[in-house]
Amino acid sequence: MKISVNHMHKILEILIVDDDIKLRNLLKKYLLEQSFEVTAVCNTSEAEIALKKQSYDVMILDMMMPSENGLDFCKRLRAVNNTIPIIMLSARGDDIDKIIGLEVGMDDYLSKPFNPRELVARIKAILRRPNSPIEQNRELYQVGRYEFDTIKRQLSNNTGKTIQLTSTEYDLLKTLVENPNIPLSRDKIMRILHAKEFNIFDRSIDVLISRLRKLIESDASKPKLIKTVWGVGYVFVNTQVQV
Repeated sequence: MKISVNHMHKILEILIVDDDIKLRNLLKKYLLEQSFEVTAVCNTSEAEIALKKQSYDVMILDMMMPSENGLDFCKRLRAVNNTIPIIMLSARGDDIDKIIGLEVGMDDYLSKPFNPRELVARIKAILRRPNSPIEQNRELYQVGRYEFDTIKRQLSNNTGKTIQLTSTEYDLLKTLVENPNIPLSRDKIMRILHAKEFNIFDRSIDVLISRLRKLIESDASKPKLIKTVWGVGYVFVNTQVQV
């Protein structure tokens, strides 16, 4: 993402990946009317081709498709450090689908059927997140053995290892490091992340915390950086800000 929706100096590019031709065309028409540029494809193979040709600001990805499903595609993208924001669509509304989606790296989730206006609201919510390059001041936080760069949205260490963060991972980690040694409840984390615009629930916060621990902790089963405060929520400890 290069800009927020509040600074429309460029037309935002949306990639729709859905095998339902009726829904695909409906979403494309609606998003075009909302002044987005839209590419719509029917499967993940076509999506890969589209991603090689240009960059996109958000991907709308159907969970259940023939050949390769959305979850597997999302997992493959994250494995090669592709951090494009992904809104997953599913005809099933099971919490387990949302949990699995979060675990593989999706940023948001919508159950079918849905109002296209809600999809636009979700897109705008993602584009308002503080990971936009319009941030003027770079802050570097020491996170265990990693340095957290808030502009590049990445973790790096002195061995040259670099970990790109998804939008959701970035938002949560930044929230935690900006409140060092302060226990944050799930409700407060959700409020800080503006999660009223994300179909979030208590378990999803736990899943996101688990994902971050696997990235930054030496032993995720015995966390020293992101600790659980029983009956409250989570606390980030030993954070130092570098200027």
